Amino acid sequence: MKNIQYFIGGLFLLLVHTSCNKLKETPYSSIFTDNFYKTASDAEAALTAVYGPMVNLYNTAGTGASDFSADQIYPRPVVGRDTYTLFSYDANYTTQKSFSRQTESPQQIWQSCYSGIEKANWVLYKVPQTNMDSARRSVILGEAFYMRAFYMWMLTKNFRDIVVKTSPSISLDSALIGKTAQADVFKQIYRDLDQAIAKLPSYSASIQKGRPSKEVAMALYAKTALYAQDWATALDKASQVISSGRYSLMPEVLDVYDVTKEDAARQENMWAFECESASPGYSTQIIGLYGPKNSDGPQYAVTSYGSAFAYQAFFDSFNPSDKRRKLLDTNYINKLGQVVAQKDITPITTHGVLVKKYMDKNSVGASGAINIPILRLADVYLVAAEAAARKSGPTAEAYSYINTVRKRAGLPDLTTGLGKDQFVDSVLQERSWELFAEGDRWYDLTRTNTFLQVIPHAVNDVFPTRAPQAKHRYFPIPLDEINANPKLEQNPDWK
Repeated sequence: MKNIQYFIGGLFLLLVHTSCNKLKETPYSSIFTDNFYKTASDAEAALTAVYGPMVNLYNTAGTGASDFSADQIYPRPVVGRDTYTLFSYDANYTTQKSFSRQTESPQQIWQSCYSGIEKANWVLYKVPQTNMDSARRSVILGEAFYMRAFYMWMLTKNFRDIVVKTSPSISLDSALIGKTAQADVFKQIYRDLDQAIAKLPSYSASIQKGRPSKEVAMALYAKTALYAQDWATALDKASQVISSGRYSLMPEVLDVYDVTKEDAARQENMWAFECESASPGYSTQIIGLYGPKNSDGPQYAVTSYGSAFAYQAFFDSFNPSDKRRKLLDTNYINKLGQVVAQKDITPITTHGVLVKKYMDKNSVGASGAINIPILRLADVYLVAAEAAARKSGPTAEAYSYINTVRKRAGLPDLTTGLGKDQFVDSVLQERSWELFAEGDRWYDLTRTNTFLQVIPHAVNDVFPTRAPQAKHRYFPIPLDEINANPKLEQNPDWK
C-alpha cells in the first residue's frame, strides 16, 4: 500500500513539475503560411478573409452599441443590452458575458476589428510576392489597405488610443505591442487610405458588391479628417467625392432603404454591410430588433422581436414635412390587416416609435436582405458642410452642401446669416435626422464632446434617468485583452 502511495505521490510531483515547465515555455511557432499566397486564387481567398470579421461586427455591435448609447434609439431594457443606455457597463463587460450578449458589445468591435487587421496585414505582407496579374494584385492591396484603415477607424472612435498594428503576427514580439495616441492613429489611417486611393478603381457598376471604390476611400478619409479636426483635409476629400460625379443622392430618400431598390440605391449607398436573407450570405440581428413584437408587422420582417425603438422626442424633432420622418412610424398594420395604434406597439411604453430603415417583408425569419449603410453620399455632403464652416465660417459653399441634403428631404434651405457655431449645430442636427439608426450619432456626440449635455435629456418612461460620466466618452478596452497583452494599458478614465 505504501509503495502505491509513493508511486502516486511521485507521479503527482512529476505532473506538477511538467505543468510548471509548460507554463514557462516560450511559444516558438505561429500560423504556417509558406505554402499559401502562391497563386492568384490564394490571394483572392486571403482578401475575402479580410472581410470576414464584418459578419460578427455588424451582427449588432457595429451599430447597436453606439446607437443604444445615444439620443435617437433605445432598446427594450433587456439585461446586457440596456447597459449602454444606462452606462452601467464595466471594463470586463461582465453583464454581456453573463447573458450571452458579447456580439452586441464593444468587446465584439475590438475582436472583429483586430481579426480583420491581422488578416489585412498578411495580405499586405504576402501578396506583393504572389505570382498573378499585376493590375489585379494592385487592387487587392488597395482593398486590404482600405479595410485596415476602416478597422482602425472603428477602433479609435470607440476606444480612442489603440494598438496600431501594421505587420502580421509572425512572432510573439510582433503580436504584442502597446497603444498609439489617437492623433497618430489618424495619421496611420491617412497613410493607408493614401495607398488605397492610389490603387483602387473609381466606382462603376462592375465593382463587386461590398467592395470599396477610390471614392469610398476618399469618403472615409474625409470623415477621419473631420474627427481629427483637420478641416481642410476633410473638406478637400469630401468635395472630391462629390465633384467626381460617381455617386449621387437618390431622388427619394425612402428609396435608399427599399430592399427592392437596393442596386439602384448604390448610387448613394457608397459602402455597406451587404446582407442576404439566405445562405451562403449573411444578415444581421438589427433587422429583427427593429420590427414589431411577436413578428406582428409582416411588412417589417417575417420574424421580429420589438426590441428597439426611437425616442418620442426624436420623432417630434422632425419637421412634419420632412420626408425622413416617414422612416419612423407611430402605428403599424398587423397580420390581420388591422392598424395597431401607438399605445399598443410595445408593452414597455405607450410611446413606442418604430424604425423603418431595415424592413424586408421577404426575410427568412429575422434574416433580411436590406443592407446596413456604412458610408453614404448624404453623409459626405454633411461632412463637407461642417468642415467648410469650421474652416472658413458659413460660406456659400457650406450652405450649398447642407441644402442639397435638406432639399432631398423636402425641407427649405437653411436660414441664412447664421454664425459659425449656429451653422455647425445645424449640421449636427441635420446629421441626426439624416443618419439615425445607422450607428453614427453617438460618435458625433463624443467627437464634439457634447454627450454629457445631450444625453441626460434623452429620457422617457422606459429610461427616465440617464447619467453618463466623462469616462463614457470612449468604451473601456476589454479586460480580457489587457490580461492577454502585458504591453496594453486601459484607457486612463477607466483605470
